[in-house]
Amino acid sequence: MSGARSYHAGLAAEEQVAQLYTRSGREVCARRWRGSAGEIDLIARDGAEVIFIEVKQSKTHAQAAEHLTPRQMQRIYNTGSEFLAGEPRGQMTDVRIDVALVDAQGRIELLENAYAA
Repeated sequence: MSGARSYHAGLAAEEQVAQLYTRSGREVCARRWRGSAGEIDLIARDGAEVIFIEVKQSKTHAQAAEHLTPRQMQRIYNTGSEFLAGEPRGQMTDVRIDVALVDAQGRIELLENAYAA
């Protein structure tokens, strides 16, 4: 897939995932939030809980899952920590990391709390 086509497919996948969260009553409060450690695709709120969402798009859900590396997960942890610094409860904020896998047909497989500690 070309760079531009891949970029736009990623944006479309993020939009689909954002709509899924919104339809389920969770507010998407940030898209492509950037801190000094990197970027988080989507950030949503479910009551007082903050949800960091990594969106992976590929031909199949399995291929999308293969694109998630330990280095990326560390980036999400580090960037998420930066985001939480601006929250009223800071690092004590209830938080989880979800992974949204989007296949070529636009089907979404959502792995809630994918990286529970």
